[in-house]
Amino acid sequence: MRKHYFLILSFLGLWLTAKAQTTTILIYDNVLFYDGYAALVNEPTEPDVIRLRNDLFTKKLTQEVLDQIGSTLTLNVLISAACDNYDRIGNVNLALVPKGAEIYNPNTTNRIELGRFITPFMNKNIEPSSVPYTFSVDNVAKILKDSYLNSVYDFWIELEVFGVPYAANTQVAGCAGRNDVFFGTLEFATNDVTTVPNDTFVLPLNFKKDLNNYAAGASDAIGTTVRTINFNVPSAINNASFYLITSNHGANSGGEEYNRRWHYISFDGNQVLSYRPGEPTCEPYRIYNTQPNGIYGSTPRTPAQWQSFSNWCPGSVIPIRQISLGNLAAGDHSFVISVPDAVFVGQQGYIPVSLYLQGQNTTLGTENFTVLDFKYYPNPAKNELTISANTVMKLVSLYDMQGRLLVSKSVEQTQTSIDVAAYSNGIYVLKVRSDNEEITKKIVKE
Repeated sequence: MRKHYFLILSFLGLWLTAKAQTTTILIYDNVLFYDGYAALVNEPTEPDVIRLRNDLFTKKLTQEVLDQIGSTLTLNVLISAACDNYDRIGNVNLALVPKGAEIYNPNTTNRIELGRFITPFMNKNIEPSSVPYTFSVDNVAKILKDSYLNSVYDFWIELEVFGVPYAANTQVAGCAGRNDVFFGTLEFATNDVTTVPNDTFVLPLNFKKDLNNYAAGASDAIGTTVRTINFNVPSAINNASFYLITSNHGANSGGEEYNRRWHYISFDGNQVLSYRPGEPTCEPYRIYNTQPNGIYGSTPRTPAQWQSFSNWCPGSVIPIRQISLGNLAAGDHSFVISVPDAVFVGQQGYIPVSLYLQGQNTTLGTENFTVLDFKYYPNPAKNELTISANTVMKLVSLYDMQGRLLVSKSVEQTQTSIDVAAYSNGIYVLKVRSDNEEITKKIVKE
């Protein structure tokens, strides 16, 4: 019996080891980025890869890829030098594209920044000429595996690296006259455990929108470095978190790239986070900075020296700051980011801010049972949406996914309709209120 017991344990151990094995999925294989300021190049790509801009590739995740994703997800990025020898910003993004679309406009599509990195000062002729970046984004696996989100969205993964070749054209051997800047590779690493909760709520709130104190619309008011993002949660969500990415840019003397400023984050009027960007030291990344025009100099710096001027290290990832909120009630909410000491000398510099909200949709228990119920058709809707309830409706409201009220219609009957023809394709939130109850459901506009 004892022997059988240990055999069972051995088999169990082997089974658990097999279940924990990592699967890697190649998304982009050494794609080549070009001058971000130049006209779109006409260079071939792989059949399933689309170049939206010289600095931006996109690729639709197939069902085969989605089926391989388990409960964990890591993004592995490798950036290799071509003809840009300066530190630049790069990103991995997720585009939520209405189901079935063959392509999309990145300027009008809901997008989430999954990870941000800074390229080092690299010379393509000196090894190492590549730098790796890793992002742990297990929460994103929940988005990609959610059945409802999959029913209304196709998921497109973007790899973005902005670069310009002008300095390298004269400073790097072999780069004269060239306009290619970096090579990029992206792979997913995941396990094959597929028990992912099927109740994910996600709300994009801010995608790489610059924050500064001098440009109209960049802050709440000219002269302040404060942005308020108001949004509405149609129904309660549990275990809610913000995912926030910020980094200071602008290579001007005394500007925001070289000053660590306190950042303050508030939610519904209460401060929930304060931080100063920057790592303790940039020395671990010195190996990747092979071009002497960079900020490293010829000898190592102390941590205090690095902290005196460096917001981030060329060759490093920018932190993804998760801000846990607990359970979140339905209704209006506000997020505020404030950097009160930011200066922006000569109206230069900016702080790109990316933010989204994620949590778990709540379900009605027996104690919340309501007599109100309604149906709507067609779904997806193109022009007119008809709503039919089992009791007299008082108010019908339609919101977009940012919580903006689009339609508010008073009703004193069990059936009504609203015109949705003017709205763009995507997901909307429909609220129906009776005398005593209110129900929220999602609809699809196509």
